[in-house]
Amino acid sequence: MYLSAEDWSAIRLTLELACIVTLLLLLVGTPVAWWLATTRSRLRNVVGAVVALPIVLPPTVLGFYLLIVMGPEGPVGMLTRSLGLGGLPFTFAGLVVASVFYSLPFVVQPIQNAFMAMGPRPLEVAATLRASPWGSFVHVALPLARPGFITAAVLGFAHTVGEFGVVLMIGGNIPGKTQVLSVQIYNHVEAIEYGQAHSLAAGLVVFSFVVLLVLYSVGGVRNTLGAGR
Repeated sequence: MYLSAEDWSAIRLTLELACIVTLLLLLVGTPVAWWLATTRSRLRNVVGAVVALPIVLPPTVLGFYLLIVMGPEGPVGMLTRSLGLGGLPFTFAGLVVASVFYSLPFVVQPIQNAFMAMGPRPLEVAATLRASPWGSFVHVALPLARPGFITAAVLGFAHTVGEFGVVLMIGGNIPGKTQVLSVQIYNHVEAIEYGQAHSLAAGLVVFSFVVLLVLYSVGGVRNTLGAGR
């Protein structure tokens, strides 16, 4: 079954979204994961629960509240408008923000577990060699946690590719702007175009299987996500 121009546009937009979101998640999730792995603060469990909320919340619930916060009357919406940036809902930028929130635990948890598995000993040894805290983090902690980062990047990318409820609530269904792959599959099903839907859906099934096969082959899922259970 051939793919239409809209199908290819949805695939391109989905890959672009997943790449940008994965990069942002690694930048945002790394300090959060480090703090959760090393802090003794009483707020650790509270922050950890907030980060993990998207795992148990229905996507439409998260999307609804993000829509309110980023809407014209919401604090983020008023801020972006006052800065001349316009509104975030029903834009690609809005999809990026929503996807970062929705996929955050899938990046934070593997990295956090990798930091915790490392233990304090390597950093203590680095400190005895007069390494600064930042130097120890960059040259010791990050290399030792590399498997966690790989798992986090793959899971964050794959989870963003498979999003539906959140992106539909925040981005709507605008071809070429917010119409991602999962929404395009929904469009084909709604139009009873099962052949086109099957072509896209089968591709996602294969993609998801390959991602999980790779992660289980290297032990990433068991050693990172599994360690938190």
